[in-house]
Amino acid sequence: MTDTQFNDTAALSGKVALVTGGGTGIGRAAALGFARKGASVMLAGRRQAELDAVVAEIIDSGGQAAAIPTDTSVEADVAALVNGTVEHFGRLDAAFNNAAATNYGLIENMTAADFDMVMNTNVRGVWLLIRQEVIAMRALGHGGAIVNTSSTLATGGAAGASIYGASKGALDAMIRPVALEVGGDGIRINNVSPGATRTPMTAGWPEELFAAVQKHSAIKRVAEPRDVGDVAVWLCTDEARFVTGQSILVDGGYNIAGMR
Repeated sequence: MTDTQFNDTAALSGKVALVTGGGTGIGRAAALGFARKGASVMLAGRRQAELDAVVAEIIDSGGQAAAIPTDTSVEADVAALVNGTVEHFGRLDAAFNNAAATNYGLIENMTAADFDMVMNTNVRGVWLLIRQEVIAMRALGHGGAIVNTSSTLATGGAAGASIYGASKGALDAMIRPVALEVGGDGIRINNVSPGATRTPMTAGWPEELFAAVQKHSAIKRVAEPRDVGDVAVWLCTDEARFVTGQSILVDGGYNIAGMR
């Protein structure tokens, strides 16, 4: 099956999935994955042209998709996105909160503005999304699944990642109480925690870093967006019906090599 070959009799047929940061990288891969499994997909992000391209790719291949430009750090934008998804497609079954910001640097070179920029998207934005998605799913009454993008840096250290790592660690802490709050309503919440992945966000990373990751990972390659996106999609299917409150490492076994 190709990246854009869809089957409306698949695992998520008749379901609706929301994907933030859906225009490129892991978000795009997940959006295509949801569509391959039969879901209608609402994409969100800040860059309209990228969203439109993914929407067209899904529709041209027989799927259903739409997009709403969104700044996930803005409360009104998040409410409009989730409510707009329900208004457009009639329901919300799955959400992949993937939009993220990065800002690397040694701590003495970073500013409070750098901290706020990352935290506003990676922590505040995801919290706003989860809250609104839970409200919508509870109102609709048929449960659902929420997945967020964390990182191996939530638990493993890397010089220059004090802000980004802290933001992802917050997500790992966030999902556990939420899982306890919403499980009785048939809502599950998990994180995917990728290691180094070749995306537009990491395009400026030195090749030496990717080479080191490849050398020390168990699978001996660097992750591609679909490696992570497919796990996020799986967590939203009924096959993962008994999985909640977990942060799933998707790093090709890099963490078990002791080479953080």
